[in-house]
Amino acid sequence: MPRLEDHCWSCSCSPKAETKHSSGANWFASKAEEMMSIITAMLGSAYGSLHDVRTANLIRRGLVLFTVGAFLALVLNLLQIQRNVTLFPEEVMTTLLSSAWWIPPCCGTGAAVIGLLYPCLDSHLGEPHKFKREWASVMRCIAVFVGINHASVKLDFANNVQLSLTLAALSLGLWWTFDRSRSGFGLGITTAFLATVITQLLVYNGVYQYTSPDFLYVRSWLPCIFFSGGVTVGNIGRQLAMGGVEKPHMD
Repeated sequence: MPRLEDHCWSCSCSPKAETKHSSGANWFASKAEEMMSIITAMLGSAYGSLHDVRTANLIRRGLVLFTVGAFLALVLNLLQIQRNVTLFPEEVMTTLLSSAWWIPPCCGTGAAVIGLLYPCLDSHLGEPHKFKREWASVMRCIAVFVGINHASVKLDFANNVQLSLTLAALSLGLWWTFDRSRSGFGLGITTAFLATVITQLLVYNGVYQYTSPDFLYVRSWLPCIFFSGGVTVGNIGRQLAMGGVEKPHMD
């Protein structure tokens, strides 16, 4: 009889214990699910805010690069027109400041693309550029680039080959002084090649022309100008990507 009572007692109490254990597990699972939903919502909100900040920063950098590229293109193109290095048809010379209207927007767009590509390529290669990362160095790089352009129309040599070799040495010196990265050299070469091909096509189709062309339809020193311009815009893009934080020299 005691065994029967014990058996009855255990049978009557076990469902209550299981019910209590099950309700506790359900409460814990609901709380865990609630916490997970809160964490997921917080992470989603943080990611959305970060994405918005990155997008706004990307747009800001692109606008700055576009403005710089358009301004430099306008000034340097006027310099070449005044020295009769490039010739435009008369119908396109009645626009802004006696220059073809499409040159500044095109160069500004190219500057924005190149300037945004430089820090992206540095990040992709895992080689952050740390050589002379400060605005003073960037301004000196711009000054040297403008000087190379000025030399291309001011210096008088016996032939264009000597001028091209001189400008090539100056362009490589600009890269070595202000960049020294493999990504910068590679993008500079790519920029020079693509820009020269596009210019050849424009001249071939009669959009404008160069006086005394010696490299198909253009001057042989033109790739040097595009190379130094790519390096210069790349340095501006890198500095903008840093958010203006100055770093010490790493000579």
